[in-house]
Amino acid sequence: MNTIEKLQTDYNQFLTLNSFQGSPNNLYNPMNYIMSLGGKRVRPLLSMIGNQLSNGNIQNGIYVGHVMEVFHNFSLVHDDIMDKADTRRGKPTVHKKWDEPTAILSGDNMLIKAYELLINYTGPNKDAILKTFTTTAAEVCEGQQNDMDFEQRVDVDIESYLHMIQNKTAVLLGCSIKCGALSANCNEEISNELYDFAINIGMAFQLMDDYLDTFGNSDNTGKIKGGDILQGKKTWLFLNSQHIDKQKHQELFSQENSATKVDIIVSHWQEIELDKQCLQLIKEYNQKAHSNLERIEKSGFDIQILIELLNYLSERKN
Repeated sequence: MNTIEKLQTDYNQFLTLNSFQGSPNNLYNPMNYIMSLGGKRVRPLLSMIGNQLSNGNIQNGIYVGHVMEVFHNFSLVHDDIMDKADTRRGKPTVHKKWDEPTAILSGDNMLIKAYELLINYTGPNKDAILKTFTTTAAEVCEGQQNDMDFEQRVDVDIESYLHMIQNKTAVLLGCSIKCGALSANCNEEISNELYDFAINIGMAFQLMDDYLDTFGNSDNTGKIKGGDILQGKKTWLFLNSQHIDKQKHQELFSQENSATKVDIIVSHWQEIELDKQCLQLIKEYNQKAHSNLERIEKSGFDIQILIELLNYLSERKN
């Protein structure tokens, strides 16, 4: 069975050979630009692992994974516009490097290309993969809308936040590994267990993203430290801070946005140990993922690469 590093290399080679082609250049160049910014390629990696577990044709796994990565990057282009983000992985976002209309159109075209790729897919379970992907695509949009709505609402609870990040982040990871498994004719029970596994690591992944935005090193993350704080995002940290001491919370967030504001809030959250509590919740989701793996192993599957993936993502620092 291929290693995580080998699968990543295989996908990157596929990506290089399958860049977007078309005219005008200022529509297609931004699409290739966002795809070239790197990252861990978690979504195609999951699809390839799902395929590999059931001894499928790895080319089908890579192809399905590419669909997921194109869709993911489409969402990043639009999310960055909505979030008014200037950088992505330490580089200018598409709307900053070009302009907002170009970024919107390039993102739209990436979504179209994702469906075009699925239409041209020739492996097993095309209809099931298309159905799973379409359901997931709608959930991702719902999650993003909720994320934006939460910025204006004062009545967001922690359960609503967790549901939002499941839609915004985790479901695409679940879709990626499930569709990869379907591309290898994996049975429904295991493909659903793999989906649940990826949901749990997705929840841990997004919570770690929130943690790193506040407590991480901006040199590693490529983002401005405390961006979520400055935007007033209703993250798990924000909501728990509000729950613990509403008056203190309101006092801190009533300050004008500045680097000083971020430092003061981060210090307060460390004092009330929100950083430790967030890491504990991340650990709990990872433990749930381990339980999924135990059930998959009992069905006769070699789960070593899934354990490696879980550890790989658990050690994430940026």
